Amino acid sequence: MTATARARAGTASGLILFTLASAQFLMTLDSSVMNVSIATVATDLNTTVTGIQTAITLYTLVMASLMITGAKAGEILGRQRAFAAGCVVYALGSFTTAIAPNLPVLLLGWSFLEGIGAALIMPAIVALVASNFDRSQRPRAYGLVAAAGAIAVAAGPLIGGLLTTYASWRWVFAGEVVIVVAILLLARRVRDTRPERAGHLDLVGTGLSTLGLALVVFGILRAGAWGFVNPKPGGPSWLGLSPVLWLTLAGGCVLLVFLGWERHRRRRQADALVDPALLRIRNLRGGLLSFFFQYLLQAGLFFAIPLFLSVALGLSAIETGLRILPLSVALLATAIGVPKLFPKASPRRVVRLGFLALFAGIVALAAALDAGVGPEVVTWPLVLAGIGVGALASQLGSVTVSAVGDEKSTEVGGLQNTMTNLGASIGTALAGAVLISALSSSFFAGIEANPAVPANLSSRAQVELAGGVPFLSDRDLSAALDEAGVTEPTKSAVVQENEAARLAGLRSALAVLAVGALVALFVTRGIPRRQPGTEP
Repeated sequence: MTATARARAGTASGLILFTLASAQFLMTLDSSVMNVSIATVATDLNTTVTGIQTAITLYTLVMASLMITGAKAGEILGRQRAFAAGCVVYALGSFTTAIAPNLPVLLLGWSFLEGIGAALIMPAIVALVASNFDRSQRPRAYGLVAAAGAIAVAAGPLIGGLLTTYASWRWVFAGEVVIVVAILLLARRVRDTRPERAGHLDLVGTGLSTLGLALVVFGILRAGAWGFVNPKPGGPSWLGLSPVLWLTLAGGCVLLVFLGWERHRRRRQADALVDPALLRIRNLRGGLLSFFFQYLLQAGLFFAIPLFLSVALGLSAIETGLRILPLSVALLATAIGVPKLFPKASPRRVVRLGFLALFAGIVALAAALDAGVGPEVVTWPLVLAGIGVGALASQLGSVTVSAVGDEKSTEVGGLQNTMTNLGASIGTALAGAVLISALSSSFFAGIEANPAVPANLSSRAQVELAGGVPFLSDRDLSAALDEAGVTEPTKSAVVQENEAARLAGLRSALAVLAVGALVALFVTRGIPRRQPGTEP
């Protein structure tokens, strides 16, 4: 091959990778881009904050519950066609959201159309990387695609804050339409492997997988409001326990029935959504579990850190986004650098070092949180966390797809994205539940022991806030105490106890995430020691 031909091939590969990474970035962006603009959107649409939070929750729910079905649709239609169809549906959803006059239209566009589009696109991305890059190139390719998704989570608040502050939140979704059109034009260069035979969608399996995943994800997403096991005061109770426990158990049972049905279909040599035998492959199972823990830790961090920066320290949405940028820079540099500088590094060792770097970053952040600290304390812990996520991103995508033949890559893509969504949902719910629980217990203990707080006020607070103390800034709490007629020095004492309780809640949430990072080290035994495609 001449130098010119090599240059053209390299340019083509670069464009393909850019196209797929851009799609991954866009699909992930919607899970975080509006978090800093919820109140603005609610006011604009004449609805409540709860209504907008429901739209965000339903987007995650629809996307996660249809991921396995979307992967099968990619096998039947062809990965490139499924990718293109998903882009069209996603663009329609973004356009509908941009012009939404009320909450129902917003739910249709954002939660349902964009969720369906993402469920078609994300498994296809995994398969299209496999069909466009050989095994030696895949670690770098998957690393960049995964890094694009992780950076979207970090950049979402900054992008949403900038556009909401200086233009309108609607421009976020209008811009997505333009980006999707550009992705569709570039996607014509992406190669695809034709399906070996025409398949049929397993409707029973589709119903079972969708129902099971929806029950599990919905239950997890409601854990913060309803409680994990014991119901929160004022929340629903089923047989004395939180509905979250029953929904999760019911979803798990439905998924077991789904796997049994899929085994039955395979024995009859009929088309199945997923081959349960895939889950017995050690390398694939290790990769999927590592993906689960990566997104659990990542989502937990992106829940706790913005709360510290924006609520505890009072930073604006733009300032908060800028403070999180060191994580994005470290993540991208590591995801690119590891495959380039250490192409033959042991995937197991890189993944373990990634989890250890995440553990170190989380512990360093928890240790740095103290009264009176500034936003600069998050910089180096976030750099460590970014190195950890980047190291994981550089290996896991290649590990999972290379554990099976390329013809199974779409199926693996569905499983992979299902695990990442489950991990992200559990990470957010777990961090939130632990944070509020620790915040509440610390706050109540503090005001009860503080002589400046009258006993009747302490008792009243414990009754009215039995469902959990909200994570409030000092300014908001002072305003609420003024409205309640609380005077100095009682108000100052309550604000001081709230500040200490906030930090205790954040440290507790980070401590649970640190334990999760250590547990993740044990699932890495399924990760191979050699790079896929290298000879022993």
